[in-house]
Amino acid sequence: MKSLYSWLPSLTAALAAQAMLATGANAEEPTGVWIDHTGRGAVEITSCNGKLCGQVVWLLDAKNSKACGIQILANVPPKGPGVWDGGWIYDPEEKSKYDVEIRTVGADKLKILGYAGIKLFGQTMYWTRAPANLPRCKA
Repeated sequence: MKSLYSWLPSLTAALAAQAMLATGANAEEPTGVWIDHTGRGAVEITSCNGKLCGQVVWLLDAKNSKACGIQILANVPPKGPGVWDGGWIYDPEEKSKYDVEIRTVGADKLKILGYAGIKLFGQTMYWTRAPANLPRCKA
């Protein structure tokens, strides 16, 4: 007869493997250049004193060149593997700032949640990593 606890080592190993897979899928850093959900602009996300910040570095339409260089993200601290939450994101079309949560979705996609205090009523957007040769606008 097997011990009542004979399943414990295999359960522990399975849970550890699942945790490593889940963490590995989201452990990518969000720094770099990302094309926004509209496809009309790109934001370079960098680390600013341990928090994320970002500014517009590419625009599809040159007539919007006045937006080049504006800060879109700031003060977004890490909250766990693949998650940054707090700080703000700026919506240039509405000329408004919102709270923001950023989650990595693999190496080439970010899930951006803009919200005003309550995440339930926020707006989710997906940004994709820009190609390395994306030309930059001039601020």
